[in-house]
Amino acid sequence: MRHFFLVASSIILAGCMIGPDYQRPVVNKPDSFRYAAKEVQDTSNLSWWRQFQDPVLDGLINEALANNKNIKIAAANIEQAAGILTQVRSPLFPQVSYSGNAARQRGSEMNATPIPSSVSNPQNAYQVFAGATWEIDLWGRIRRLSESAQANLLATEEARQGVILSLVASVANTYIQLCGLDEQLLVAKDNTVSYGEAVKLFELQHKYGQVSRMTVEQARTRYETAAATVPQIESQIVQTENALSILLGRNPGPIARGKSLRNLALPAIPSGLPSQLLERRPDVAQAEQNLIAANAQIGAAKALYFPTISLTGSYGQASEDLSNLFKGPAREWVYSGSLTGPIFTAGAISGQVRQAEAARKAALLAYELSIQSAFADVENALIARTKIAEQLQAQGRLVNAAKEYTRLARLQYKGGYVPYSTVLQAEEQLFPAELNYAQYNASLYTSLINIYKAMGGGWVAEADKLTALPDEKVKKEASK
Repeated sequence: MRHFFLVASSIILAGCMIGPDYQRPVVNKPDSFRYAAKEVQDTSNLSWWRQFQDPVLDGLINEALANNKNIKIAAANIEQAAGILTQVRSPLFPQVSYSGNAARQRGSEMNATPIPSSVSNPQNAYQVFAGATWEIDLWGRIRRLSESAQANLLATEEARQGVILSLVASVANTYIQLCGLDEQLLVAKDNTVSYGEAVKLFELQHKYGQVSRMTVEQARTRYETAAATVPQIESQIVQTENALSILLGRNPGPIARGKSLRNLALPAIPSGLPSQLLERRPDVAQAEQNLIAANAQIGAAKALYFPTISLTGSYGQASEDLSNLFKGPAREWVYSGSLTGPIFTAGAISGQVRQAEAARKAALLAYELSIQSAFADVENALIARTKIAEQLQAQGRLVNAAKEYTRLARLQYKGGYVPYSTVLQAEEQLFPAELNYAQYNASLYTSLINIYKAMGGGWVAEADKLTALPDEKVKKEASK
């Protein structure tokens, strides 16, 4: 038996693998990004969220990486893919089994052929056997299936990396959005208080005939407009807190705040080239692993055209007497080989080959699309950051102009040069301008977050260290 398996091992090692070997497709990529920033820093491999200098945000991201349900689901998917790889690989090795049975049987003495007196009736039968089967992977079918399963495992790991990338960006974006809403709420409440005091003042003046009722109602209209904005923003804050709680793996509830939006530090713009996206982006790497898996399936399908060679063997003991079961004369053994191959399958194999080739075409197109989408994501994030910065500057000038306009209108109103409607008009422009400024300021921070998300990078590995990692055995399977 030992010599038998040594010969079989030599055959399998000398065997070839049917089907195309994977080669990375040539990708048409630009030399640089069209809207690349002039001032960049090499921060793509660092925990960029710490640049906000807000310990509360750092803690929220750590909590999300440890407790987020989507990350746990992705980790479970990795374990499942590792189990599939182990299962698919197993036929490369002999499959050893055992069996045993015991029986007692009495034959009828009324048969036409009587039982000889020398034969005991009833009879006992005892058997113990160990067996082994081995399919020699001469054409590489099992190795191609293993190659495909391993690529699927790596694709699942890249999918988990993609979840980490999206999670960190989502937590940071949602937190910044929350800080922006806090800023808007502060503006709305300050204006509501200020407008409310004006209403009280005009009502008192109207009581003594100093202003008309129209002036009072104009002031009240402005006050109610601001007052109606407060519950609207408060509702958005609660909804945003609930969304962030889910990302953290919590039940919906309040979220602690750190620094205010105006006190957060602005992260640097990360450096990067289009060619680096092939290695940086988890979704691109996942698409490539899917392509590798589909490519290997072609070889597995084509190997079905060739014969399957299997070896089987068994060794055991059989006896009518249990006490003699493990004695020399009770020994039995057998080994054999078999060869089976297709002659006519009515397209069963050719159909599988066509399916595999079509699946590879689809995977190739998906890979190319993922690269193009990655380029577009970076370009969109870069141009968004540039234009939002310009919008923020313009909005800041608008706020300053509206404040000056309001100040001058109030002075002229007190001097009796203009009606109160002029003051109201000025204040109606200032209030939304301040709200929009807070919104644009938050958008500037989120635009930088989106650049880090679009470019990917080593920071995903840094974030991965904070997650509840899959079992070490699973990681070893992926590295084989």
